[in-house]
Amino acid sequence: MVDFDKLFIGGQWVAPAANGTIEVRSPHDDTLVGRAAQATDEDVDRAVAVARSAFDEGTWPTLAPEARQALVRRFNELHAARATEIAALITAENGSPAWFTQSVQASLQAQTDAYLRAAETFGWERKLTSPDGARSLVRSEPVGVVAAVIPWNAPHQSALVKMIPALLAGCTVILKASPETALDGLLLGEIFAEAGFPEGVVSILPAGRETSEYLVSHPGVDKIAFTGSTTAGRRIASIAGQQLKRVSLELGGKSASIVLDDADLDVVAQVSPQLAFGNNGESCVAHTRLLVPRSRYEEVVAAVAAAAEQVTVGDPADPATFVGPLVTAVQKERVQAYIQSGIDEGARLVVGGLGAPDGLDQGNYVRPTVFADVDNSMRVAQEEIFGPVLVIIPFDDEDDAVRIANDSPYGLGGGVWTTDPDRGLALARRIRTGTFLVNGAPFGFDAPFGGFKASGIGREFGASGLGHYVELKNIAF
Repeated sequence: MVDFDKLFIGGQWVAPAANGTIEVRSPHDDTLVGRAAQATDEDVDRAVAVARSAFDEGTWPTLAPEARQALVRRFNELHAARATEIAALITAENGSPAWFTQSVQASLQAQTDAYLRAAETFGWERKLTSPDGARSLVRSEPVGVVAAVIPWNAPHQSALVKMIPALLAGCTVILKASPETALDGLLLGEIFAEAGFPEGVVSILPAGRETSEYLVSHPGVDKIAFTGSTTAGRRIASIAGQQLKRVSLELGGKSASIVLDDADLDVVAQVSPQLAFGNNGESCVAHTRLLVPRSRYEEVVAAVAAAAEQVTVGDPADPATFVGPLVTAVQKERVQAYIQSGIDEGARLVVGGLGAPDGLDQGNYVRPTVFADVDNSMRVAQEEIFGPVLVIIPFDDEDDAVRIANDSPYGLGGGVWTTDPDRGLALARRIRTGTFLVNGAPFGFDAPFGGFKASGIGREFGASGLGHYVELKNIAF
């Protein structure tokens, strides 16, 4: 069992202001994974005070960028060395299957390396001369104290995609970890402490929603960086707007994967359930709408259904498991309600449905589900379910496919399947979404990631992500 009875505030392990404890239980069998100290508003005040002091009076913001980069490199090495341990802990906490947590943890060194490359060439100071001879020194200065608020579904990825650029920019950071994954959040504190970051620069506070709101509303916080639901993002944006704080939001999605009439059906059938059900469907970038030409509709439905039937559901720690349990019983019931909604609205259930998979009545398990004959106006096509549910929607021609794909409040991800890459690129340019895959191509960490519309504000990864943690100052001389 993992036990953290203290909070990580300003680089020190300190007793919490109150005696609240978070119990983290396995979504697989409800066994106790560990306990963590629970932060309160008083702990937030302490964390903000030390972060404010370290930023306003300390040396961290004024260090040479190379010195900050050296510390981040050290952290990156230490973090990568514990990837297997961290992946196993996250699987135990939130039910993400081992294949997923291991893959994510293995990728985070590359994610941080991309930020380091961006920092090396960022141009922290540059001189400009206008045609009339006016000269300017343009400086990129740290935005200040950053509150990074993250969800439970990929916790270290969500944390480091914010903390690393903030630290490279010279900001001080308070990470608000989700109570569902409080243990791995505090484990990050061990690594930051070992890396040797100065006092006050990093704090980690596991807490619930009310304490989160207190943190993002705190007058000592200069910027909020949030990943989570669109509903919570709207609330955070309203707080930031009232206080004129800087804010970046990585929110929900309802991504459409478009199958063109020349696509390789075997590839589509095998990959579509993976893109929809990866991380138990608890992924903002899941491709949960599959758009298929009417001319090949039944053919694709049958092939995707056959592939989905082969998806292995079970103990998330088992390497053979593709879909594990959902994070909480509340999330399980939410997904079940959406499945019932699809049935009630007249969608054709071709795989899965209500109830738990055979032999998995204990734990937060749902049946991976595929609906056909879905109209894009149905709730299962418009709302983010955050569970293993895929809907298949017919279209008449490419213009119709583009219309359906764009007929969504979200705009985070998506993709197209075709044997003609140029045709795929042409279609990709017409979709209102921040990330789009042609034939499942991977995207790199140097390129920006983020959403259009209700999928968020701002971008993460590389130079684009780093830019959200600086203010530009123009010094005329």
